[in-house]
Amino acid sequence: MEEMYDKVLDRLRTLCSRREYSGGDILKKAAGYLSRYGCEPSRVPELASSVLESLRKDKYVDDLRYALAFARDKASLSGWGTVKIRHALSAKGIAPSVISEALSGIDREQADTRLMKILRTKRKALEGDPQSRLKLLRFALGRGYGYDEVSNAVRRLEAADSGTSQE
Repeated sequence: MEEMYDKVLDRLRTLCSRREYSGGDILKKAAGYLSRYGCEPSRVPELASSVLESLRKDKYVDDLRYALAFARDKASLSGWGTVKIRHALSAKGIAPSVISEALSGIDREQADTRLMKILRTKRKALEGDPQSRLKLLRFALGRGYGYDEVSNAVRRLEAADSGTSQE
């Protein structure tokens, strides 16, 4: 049993040294490996929790570090808004306080610039469509931006197209 535990722990240390994982992801992976290696089902949750605690103690797993990296990457590389990032982190089992701290690290100006850029690109694709405003709103909401944020951005985009300035 000790040999199996060490084997799973080593495997997960290797994985965690390559990239960030949430505690929930590691718990699932640990349970999967333990089951695969023949651990009796009644002991899997207990041993998986023990593996996770050991990895946390050794700083291989840190939910705040994971949430910060996830939020930064999804905001800057994938163009996600805070609503979608919050939902994704919540689905990964990250605590709300940790999520809020991670989202506070997102540069609001950069997010607004990114939103305007994706709206301009989408607007070109919708040129001539009578429902373009509605489709732009729906598109940006699907990307995880808040309604007020999206509505203001679409208004600014329309004002820029008509030649007037509106902030």
